[in-house]
Amino acid sequence: MSRQDRADAVDREMAARLLPGAALHVLGRWWSENAARFTDGTPGAHTVRYTPGRWAHIAPWPSALASPSRSGDAHISRAKVTSVVAGALRREAYREALVATYVWGKGKRGSPSGSGPASLHRILTAEGLDAALAHSVTTLSKHSAQAAYAGLQGRVPGLGPSFYTKWLYFVGRTVPAATGPRPLVLDRVLARHLRSWAQEIGRETGHDVDGSIADWVWRDSNWSPHRYAVYLSFMQAAAHQVAATGNWPSHASPDLLEYALFSASWT
Repeated sequence: MSRQDRADAVDREMAARLLPGAALHVLGRWWSENAARFTDGTPGAHTVRYTPGRWAHIAPWPSALASPSRSGDAHISRAKVTSVVAGALRREAYREALVATYVWGKGKRGSPSGSGPASLHRILTAEGLDAALAHSVTTLSKHSAQAAYAGLQGRVPGLGPSFYTKWLYFVGRTVPAATGPRPLVLDRVLARHLRSWAQEIGRETGHDVDGSIADWVWRDSNWSPHRYAVYLSFMQAAAHQVAATGNWPSHASPDLLEYALFSASWT
């Protein structure tokens, strides 16, 4: 059996089992503690703090974000980024939409010379950025999240999947995928949760006794388009699974599960 065959076997078992009991317990507790914040069943109220002044050399700067000349910190929610991105897409202001997404994704981790503003500045000066972003929007609207992901992979230096899945996620709130699930954020925190569960399943089934297959497919970054599609399908099914427990809102969207799994670990 090839490495890919073994990965596929573990994927099938994960799709059949979905989240383990320990995860369902943690998610139920998370919801009991956070229900008042997310009454609409979405993570729109999920807010991050950022320091506008650290992004002073970034342009175009979305007017809905706090002015970079402002001192101190500001806050931005998923709902606000969704609104900024929707408005920017209507004007085909793709860079503005990307900036809002990136600032939200980095939050307080951004520093003038660090991996936040400095990395974003390099991305914004990359050749072909506008074409890549525009193509991803078109691909999502005509095809699928997997296809849009594939089109961005390796396309823009410095823009890796932990951030372009954020881009696709917010774009997908305005531009639904033609087929398949809506895009979701995938980063190393979520990948590590799924890697741990895949390793446990691999050991139990004998498909991945040493965990090397899980390490390969659920690595910290640079996931294949196929892996992203597996992730989206798993999360969509798991959202129904969690809702069926009675300890999770029946109207919740898969992105609420994504945020909860990012926030609370069962491993």
